[in-house]
Amino acid sequence: MAEGNPNPDIKYTQLFINNEWVNAASGKTFPTINPCNGKVICQIQEGDKVDVDKAVVAAKNAFKLKSEWRTMDASKRGRLIAKLADLLERDISQLASLETLDNGKPFADSVSDVEHCVDVLRYYAGWTDKICGKTIPADGGVYCFTQHEPVGVCGQIIPWNFPLSMMIWKLGPALATGCTIVLKPAEQTPLTALHCCALVKEAEFPPGVLNVIPGYGPTAGGAISSHMDIDKVAFTGSVEVGHIVMEAAAKSNLKRVTLELGGKSPLIIFPDVDIPWAAEVAHAALFANHGQNCCAGSRTFVHEDIYEEFVAKAVEMAAQRKVGDPWKKETEQGPLVDKAQYEKVLGMINSGKSEGATLKCGGSNIGDEGYFVQPTVFADVSDKMKIAREEIFGPVQSILKFKTVDEVIERANDTTFGLAAGVLTNDINKAMKIVKGVQAGSVWVNTYDYVTAQTPFGGFKKSGQGRELGEYALKEYTEVKTVTMKLKDAC
Repeated sequence: MAEGNPNPDIKYTQLFINNEWVNAASGKTFPTINPCNGKVICQIQEGDKVDVDKAVVAAKNAFKLKSEWRTMDASKRGRLIAKLADLLERDISQLASLETLDNGKPFADSVSDVEHCVDVLRYYAGWTDKICGKTIPADGGVYCFTQHEPVGVCGQIIPWNFPLSMMIWKLGPALATGCTIVLKPAEQTPLTALHCCALVKEAEFPPGVLNVIPGYGPTAGGAISSHMDIDKVAFTGSVEVGHIVMEAAAKSNLKRVTLELGGKSPLIIFPDVDIPWAAEVAHAALFANHGQNCCAGSRTFVHEDIYEEFVAKAVEMAAQRKVGDPWKKETEQGPLVDKAQYEKVLGMINSGKSEGATLKCGGSNIGDEGYFVQPTVFADVSDKMKIAREEIFGPVQSILKFKTVDEVIERANDTTFGLAAGVLTNDINKAMKIVKGVQAGSVWVNTYDYVTAQTPFGGFKKSGQGRELGEYALKEYTEVKTVTMKLKDAC
């Protein structure tokens, strides 16, 4: 187990353009805040449109046909990605410490996140020389084939809930396909992204392949989304900002867009399961990462036959959940990421109380310092309540009652979201009916939030478009070129 450092050495606070550390053109900085106490960790250079323009120039130069990156053997590109994975693994303690300091998640969770990032990079390192087209037996005596080419300069806008993981989810396929990147980390959590830049340089990626511009969404993020020389933008975050990103892409150069947005995911529990086990799965589905998870099982549908027993077990588990210092091994939940999220979650809890849900445990903040919220469980939740309709993104479990399979499928789909769903049952017929019936990009059976480098991830409806991870993500970063040749008769 890596050792955490509550006071890690913070070496990188500047913009990263063309493999060089530079200050923002404006000279502005912004603070990144420790969510455990609300105090400033350090000042970060604040990039905006001028800096994004410079980064795009660097990325365009790195993408030129005769550049080192474009002419590099695909197998060598794979070795560079694998080397980056090795460097992340070497620096796991530093990266996990920076993540916990900046985000507030328990150190053990940050270690797991870095380990996952290593897996993702190694997965995509293996893909670089296996991205192939097809030969097509076209009519008319022609020879036809396709080849897959990199999209070009890709803008990537990263969220704060899994800062390093979401960065690597986007870097992996972009690098594997030969794209170049201009990336903006979340303003709340820029530290691991900037350390990763140093590792990219150490791995000896050519200048301009990765450029990172920390800054705010409306300025740096807006400049990426609307830039005429960025060919594709990938965004993970809220539906509201997803609309803005997509509109900017459409109004600029119709750049390609992939969006991984919010969720209000159902976890459906039938009465044929072991109730303590089901409560454990549901607990992890909601409370993992403090509930700050786009695919959290935030609508826990429980069959009426086991409802009361399940609620009692869920309350017992939530009440025992250890909240506090994220550097202590026994801690399961640290603070929420910032004051805005803290106030939003407390507001959602108050709405649950006022709309008539039964507060079974939690329901308040913890202490006078930092952004800590009690693990909270509501029972007797109805579909029309705000806590059942809107994404809370915090440690609040809403437990709803159902009777039949058809009813719960209809209710599960009664949402504008469609990111994920889960079902717990020993009946394969019920499980497959849920799998077929629910509108969700991922459906987990007798598990939840089981995401690996190989498994594609993305949403239906307002939860987004496109996919990350797995082979499917490669398609988001390539253009298909069809080549048709009329051959003369050689005889």
